[in-house]
Amino acid sequence: MTERFVVLGLAQPRAAWFAAVSRWATSGALPIEFVKAVSAEEVRVSLAQGRPFSAVVLDGGSHSVDRDLVDLARSAGSIVIVVTDPRIVRDWTALGATGALEPDFRREELLDLLVTHGRMVGHGTGLDAEASGFDDLLGGAGTVVAVCGPGGTGASTVAMALAQGVAAHWRRHGDPSSSDGVPGHRGRAGSVLLVDGCRRAQLGMLHDTGDLVPGIQELVDAHRHGRLGADELRALTFPMEGRGYDLLLGLRRPRYWTTLRRRAHEAALDGLRRHWALVVHDIDGDFEDEAISGSIDVEERNLMSRMAIRHADVVVAVGRPGVQGLHGLTGLLHDLVEAGVDPGRTMPVLNPVPRAPKTRAVLGRALDELVRDLVGPFAPTVFLPRRPVDQAARDATPVPGPLPAILARALTAVLARVDRRADWLEPEVAPQLVAPGSLGSWFDDLPEFPDAPDFPDAPDAPDFPEE
Repeated sequence: MTERFVVLGLAQPRAAWFAAVSRWATSGALPIEFVKAVSAEEVRVSLAQGRPFSAVVLDGGSHSVDRDLVDLARSAGSIVIVVTDPRIVRDWTALGATGALEPDFRREELLDLLVTHGRMVGHGTGLDAEASGFDDLLGGAGTVVAVCGPGGTGASTVAMALAQGVAAHWRRHGDPSSSDGVPGHRGRAGSVLLVDGCRRAQLGMLHDTGDLVPGIQELVDAHRHGRLGADELRALTFPMEGRGYDLLLGLRRPRYWTTLRRRAHEAALDGLRRHWALVVHDIDGDFEDEAISGSIDVEERNLMSRMAIRHADVVVAVGRPGVQGLHGLTGLLHDLVEAGVDPGRTMPVLNPVPRAPKTRAVLGRALDELVRDLVGPFAPTVFLPRRPVDQAARDATPVPGPLPAILARALTAVLARVDRRADWLEPEVAPQLVAPGSLGSWFDDLPEFPDAPDFPDAPDAPDFPEE
């Protein structure tokens, strides 16, 4: 059985090297079979057909040659060779390419790369797919937290409060990006970053940024062909001086999720994690992929949420008290487990909940009963009191206390349980001034909470003597 190198090439039809490789293949000067393509879509179709290719040679001057196309070729079991363009300077090996050649390369140089890194293909045989090299792309030491919840639960407010609480702690006890700092966090451009990862982005409105750009679209597009430095990353964010963290805006329109590419998005997350000590993602509660839904479009639509929970150290699931709220939170917890999230890394949050201890105990028992069939216990449920968050959003002011402090302490406890470094976020919280009358009243005089369930055995229920 005759074996040869099968090479798939992408370039403009009149490219000099394109014609040279074709001539070498036709004359037998190289033991290759050369398959031509003049667009990235032709390359994707050829790779999707299942035919084995020893190598994919790409024109570095084409704008369609990016991180995702390189990864697609590597995932199909082919090595990737880029013919550089003198007008464009890029580190192609950092994007996953096996090697790079000058436009006037000699046939011996191409043959050397094929022999060293490629595999010959026999007629009717296939190739085992090689590892793409991107499985463990996120290697930074920063902590990633994903916050999600059904609509109307206040998940975005919880994400803001969490980022604000950690930033407040660092303002009092020191920034981990300082000279000494915490091991693993040296050289950070900032401390806390809040990312709007929802299809219907609203953090720009809640912070009253006044601008729609730059945002996550510009961040992902910049990582298609390389990586950004600390200053370039910071230029894409908005500093929230009164809150202590930076903000990365989301999509300008919900339909713009089609502009995001998986590998470029993953590289963007890697850059954020390497330059901020804590990255908080506000995401949607939809995680279906192609295996569950049968649609690759659904998986790509949920890209931001799936990427965030995949690399998150802790996932915060937000719900509301009451029958409907507990039902929605239970469904969200089931979806997270189905998506592969470890229950021990999942922190349920009920928002808002009355201060009555008995009410909170009943809610906690009800949630535990509803998720009893899931594998492994979840982190302890966090109960957030009612606070005027709507007024704060209207005035574009920080989230009122004690919500940030409660969430910061809860995050510390969960990180300690999952063996992550949590000494940068000590459980102690600075005392706060209490205004007279702000603590409310005793249980007998608590106001009615329309979202709280009605418990007949509550402390204020009268006890009638038997006749």
